[in-house]
Amino acid sequence: MTERRIFDPGLQPERTELAWRRTALAIGVASLLALRILPATTPRPELAPVLLLPGILGLAFAVVLWACAGARHRRVTRALLDDRPDRLPGAGLLLLLTAFVIACGLVAAVVIALPRLI
Repeated sequence: MTERRIFDPGLQPERTELAWRRTALAIGVASLLALRILPATTPRPELAPVLLLPGILGLAFAVVLWACAGARHRRVTRALLDDRPDRLPGAGLLLLLTAFVIACGLVAAVVIALPRLI
């Protein structure tokens, strides 16, 4: 059995991965709630299928974020073990999450304004 070298006694990359996974889990739970609540609260039942879309997209994003968190952790661990800081991942995952949160805000604004528009 090979012994795995620990480069960080505080296990910073592991804690960061867990934080990304908690974020993905929170997005997944919120998306499931959106799937349950949004179609039930629409004043026009014919719009219910359209209101399923934010929840479905949120669940898909949660799965992608979960997978990206694992891949990011592997890249960070490999870069640190090989002492190659130039191979550390950038802020792409954070940028993706930021774009998702902004999109969620826009969807929320539309959902709130929807009864007034119809």
